[in-house]
Amino acid sequence: MVRRQYGPARPGATAGLQGPGRGMDDLTPYVAAAIAAADAAADVIRPFFRAAIPADIKADQSPVTVADRNAELAMRAVLNRLCPECGILGEEYGLERPEARLRWVLDPIDGTRAFITGRPTFGSLVALLDGDSPLVGIIDQPVTRERWIGRADAPTVFAGGLGGAIGTRPCADLAHAELSCTSPEMLGSDMARWQLLAARVRRNYWGGDCYAYGLLALGQIDVIVECDLKPWDWAALLPVVRGAGGMLTDWQGNPPRVEGDGRVIAVGDPALLADVVAVLGP
Repeated sequence: MVRRQYGPARPGATAGLQGPGRGMDDLTPYVAAAIAAADAAADVIRPFFRAAIPADIKADQSPVTVADRNAELAMRAVLNRLCPECGILGEEYGLERPEARLRWVLDPIDGTRAFITGRPTFGSLVALLDGDSPLVGIIDQPVTRERWIGRADAPTVFAGGLGGAIGTRPCADLAHAELSCTSPEMLGSDMARWQLLAARVRRNYWGGDCYAYGLLALGQIDVIVECDLKPWDWAALLPVVRGAGGMLTDWQGNPPRVEGDGRVIAVGDPALLADVVAVLGP
């Protein structure tokens, strides 16, 4: 499969990294900027939810709506104002400032199919990357008003009125695991490998997009295995999952890369990872 090239930002060590006027020893200003971007997206998205808006079909056959486009523009406006030194890569409008070491990665509506069919299992994703390494990640559900905030230097924080508390649950045995995947279509030629894993777990659920990773961070799901994820699909998820006690890797158990193949494993209990990788095979 031919994959789009995203041009990774210049990599480097996180500790002591200096941006204009601020140090990377404290991610708080970037977390505040990410929250502001998520707030801006939510304000755009809410009025469109269940409003029967039309969807266009992009070249990759995925749907897109005016809510996706306008929400990304709102996020970009906030981040360009608060962090003009950073690059921005978004699903709808591509890459700004490719030379920047730090890069915001945005998906205004992850789960557009859920959004256009009135299901509240989509979310807005905001991530900050240093090379391939996500430093900040937010999963925001603007309708249920649930939000997961992950950062490389602190545990994940969750807020929402539907219940739940941050913390993945112990589950070291695949036979007891709850497995999730957004759709069988995304698996393509990897379906047979994925079915080997599905045969080993307690149950499998379809659907969820980024929301499923938030549920994993709340200890509701144990394993998520997916394919064809772009950087804007996984970058925000990694700090959320890691800060809740889990792991997010590629299918070989290595950290995902911007130029990787888009295959992702998330586990709530790190003890599950080796078994998942072994079942999926090389």
